Amino acid sequence: MSVFKSVAVGSILLSLSLTALANESGVGATGLGITGDGAAYLGQLVMGLILVILAILVLGFMMRRMGGMNAGVSGELRVLGAVSLGARERMVLVQAGKTQLLLGVAPGRVQTLHVLDEPIQPKDRAVETYPGNFAERLRHAMGRQGRVS
Repeated sequence: MSVFKSVAVGSILLSLSLTALANESGVGATGLGITGDGAAYLGQLVMGLILVILAILVLGFMMRRMGGMNAGVSGELRVLGAVSLGARERMVLVQAGKTQLLLGVAPGRVQTLHVLDEPIQPKDRAVETYPGNFAERLRHAMGRQGRVS
């Protein structure tokens, strides 16, 4: 929210200064080569640009808060896992309701590879295959490379 406030305050101050420059009869901004009419045009241009940027920021914030466009289906579809098969090909395990599908995904193509009869229970991601804390895991990894310190 502070970004919105700072952009709004900055745009108001800029528009007030450009409006003051435009209201001066023919004097313009000294040293900039802008006459009174040019300053008014520049003020309009800057205000329009600021309004468009603010509208984009506000709409982006609202879309993020509302969850975007896929809020209706998010509970029924879940991606349980994915494996990269190549540079642009993947194999994805998707759960749709109680059915699990194994999908092949390539650029421009999604193909059902298998519909699972028995659903695969996903592993708990909190429990990893590496026991211990970070220091022990780092020591183990460095020891495997032959660089024990």
